[in-house]
Amino acid sequence: MKFCTYTLIDNSPDPISGVQLTPAERFQHVVRQAQWAEELGFDGYGVGERHAQRFISSSPPVVLSYIAAVTSRIRLLTTVTVLSLLDPVRVAEDYATLDQLSGGRLDIIIGKGNDPDQNALFGYELDGQWDRNREKYELLRRLLRETEVSWSGSYRPALVDATTQPRPYRADGIPLWHGSASSTESTELAARWGDPLFSANGFHPLEKYAGLIRHYRERWEAYGRDPAAAVVGAGFNGLYVRKSSQEAVEGYRPIFDAFMDSPGARHNQLPFRTLEEFLESGSVLVGSPEQVIDKFGRYQEAFGHELSGVSLEVAGLPDDENRTSVETFVTEVMPVLRSSYPSRVWST
Repeated sequence: MKFCTYTLIDNSPDPISGVQLTPAERFQHVVRQAQWAEELGFDGYGVGERHAQRFISSSPPVVLSYIAAVTSRIRLLTTVTVLSLLDPVRVAEDYATLDQLSGGRLDIIIGKGNDPDQNALFGYELDGQWDRNREKYELLRRLLRETEVSWSGSYRPALVDATTQPRPYRADGIPLWHGSASSTESTELAARWGDPLFSANGFHPLEKYAGLIRHYRERWEAYGRDPAAAVVGAGFNGLYVRKSSQEAVEGYRPIFDAFMDSPGARHNQLPFRTLEEFLESGSVLVGSPEQVIDKFGRYQEAFGHELSGVSLEVAGLPDDENRTSVETFVTEVMPVLRSSYPSRVWST
């Protein structure tokens, strides 16, 4: 198993203390977090893209380029690039530049986005966002792999013999993943092009995401591909590891209450009413090391995933408690999972 961590750079006030960082302080926190992730042995660090409300993650290539300069090994991820809103030519240029600066450490995860306010900001209606995502992805894929690209479509001017510069660091281009959260549109697109899939696995019970992953594998095989060649990643909605189950549950209770009152939880209409339901049916990894290993195993059995994403930040959790939780996960949980579940991700 490989492990990544990520952030959407939410700059809301802390839901419990009320403290809010300045944008400059929040960005520096993200940079330190990426350095810490590398020190801890994580394999990847991701920055998501949002263009509305409380998020200041509107420019992932800029943030990731800064992180590339202060790290040396860790993979850099876009979690996700909201391609339905962007010009594929600009995306190809920006991310190939980052790929060159980082020495080929970049993976791009694309998606149509999960915030309707973003569409209005860019002048788009919600209708058609999946068509935009598909068309723009197919162009981006060509631009990153080919030169002298001629193309025409519905959402940007045609191209004739276009070659974006710089080219990606590696001759085979930049790895492209598809973020999946709610629709078979993403799983279909990933299977059609033979690309890996990353399941958000965030706000709903296991079966919702397991069904999407099954669809991906079924469509992968329907396109004539070897089922064993499909690669899946999955995120987890929270991490809090303590020595005992009781300590973990009681420590997480105020965090859960604050989370349920958050804009993200309300927007995604979480089906959980109590912490106990959330721990039983949601993907949050809360408990003793043994409990977290057991729960992770249930998800891996359902998903067959080879890359796992966990956040190193828990809104409302004091820094010292969070650091203890993460370090316990890294020393007592991660080695067991790495040895139990093989991974082909970033093997070369």
